[in-house]
Amino acid sequence: MKTTLLLSALLFAVNLFSQKQQYTPAIIAFYNLENFYDTVDNPNTNDEDFLPAGVKNYNGKVYQEKVQHLATVISQIGTDINPDGIAFIGVAEIENDTVLNDLIHHPLLKERNYGMVHYDSRDIRGVDVALLYNPAYFTVISSKKLFVPLPEGAKTSAFTRDILWVKGVLNGDTVYVFVNHWPSRVGGEQRSASGRFAAAQVNKRFIDSIEKYKPNAKIIVMGDLNDDPINASVTKILGAKGKMEDVKPGGLYNPWIDLYKKGIGTLAYQDAWGLFDQIIISYAWLDKNQEGYFFYQPHIFNKEFMVENTGKYKGYPMRTWDGNVFRGGYSDHFPTYIVLLRKVQ
Repeated sequence: MKTTLLLSALLFAVNLFSQKQQYTPAIIAFYNLENFYDTVDNPNTNDEDFLPAGVKNYNGKVYQEKVQHLATVISQIGTDINPDGIAFIGVAEIENDTVLNDLIHHPLLKERNYGMVHYDSRDIRGVDVALLYNPAYFTVISSKKLFVPLPEGAKTSAFTRDILWVKGVLNGDTVYVFVNHWPSRVGGEQRSASGRFAAAQVNKRFIDSIEKYKPNAKIIVMGDLNDDPINASVTKILGAKGKMEDVKPGGLYNPWIDLYKKGIGTLAYQDAWGLFDQIIISYAWLDKNQEGYFFYQPHIFNKEFMVENTGKYKGYPMRTWDGNVFRGGYSDHFPTYIVLLRKVQ
C-alpha cells in the first residue's frame, strides 16, 4: 500500500507542479455526522427519540444503515488525491465511543486501522466531538477536553459540547488540533451568539498559550461552528483572516471565506447556504518553501449521491431524518477537507 501511495502521490505531484519538485499529500477533514446515536438508552442524556420505542423508531436496521452511509462517505474523502484517504478527521454529533467503534470497524474502513480520541461531555443532547486518525500518518501524543463556560442566557441548557484538543505528529510535523461543535442558533442567531463567542474565546486562549511557548506552531481549528466564516465569532474572536497576505505570525487563516461569498456551503436552511463546517489553520502552514507540510487547497465533499434529489430539500445535503421520518440519507452537512503537501526530499 505504501508503494502505491508513494507512486500515486508522485504522479499527483508531477501533474500538479513540475517534474523538478515532487510532493506527497495529506488529507485533513471534518464531518458533522448528524445525530449518530446507538440504540441503547443512556439515562444521563436526552436520547429518547433515538431508541426503538422512540418517535423515530430508531432500531438496529436503521442504525446499521446509518453506519453504512457514514462509512461510505468517509471512505471516499480525498481518495482522488491520496488512495489512503484522510490522515485524520474531526467528527461531531456522536453519542459515544460505541458508535465510533462500529464506524471504524465497518468493512469499508477497517483496513485503515483508525484510532480515535473521544471524551464524554455534559451536553444535554448527549452528543460529543471526536478525532479519528490513521496511525500510518498521525501519532497522538496527548489530548484533553476543554470546557466551554456559557454566559447566562446564551443557551436554553447549562452545558454545550466540550472542545477536543489533541497534540500529535503528522509524519514529522507536530500538530495541535482543536475539534469543535459550537452552541447552536436555537432562539435566534443574535440571542445565541454569546455562546459561540464563549467557545471561540476558549480556542483563542489555548492557541495563544501554545504560540507563547512554541512560536509558529502548526495549529488546526476545525468544527461545526454554527457560524459562517464572516461572523464575528470567527473574524473578531478567533481573528481568522480570509487572505493569506493578511495573516501574521501567531494569526489564523480561514480558506472558506471566498467559497462562502460565492454562495457555496455545507448546509442549507430556507434556501440559503451556510458554511458552518470549517477548518482554520495557523500562519505556520502557509510557507510553501518549508520542509514540512504546507496548506494547498480547501474542498467541500459533496458527491451526487449525498445530495437530496426530491421534495422540499432538493439540492440540499441528503439528511438522515426529515422530522421524525427516516429519509435514509447521510447527514444534513457536507464534510469539508483540506489538502496539505510536503516536498519529497
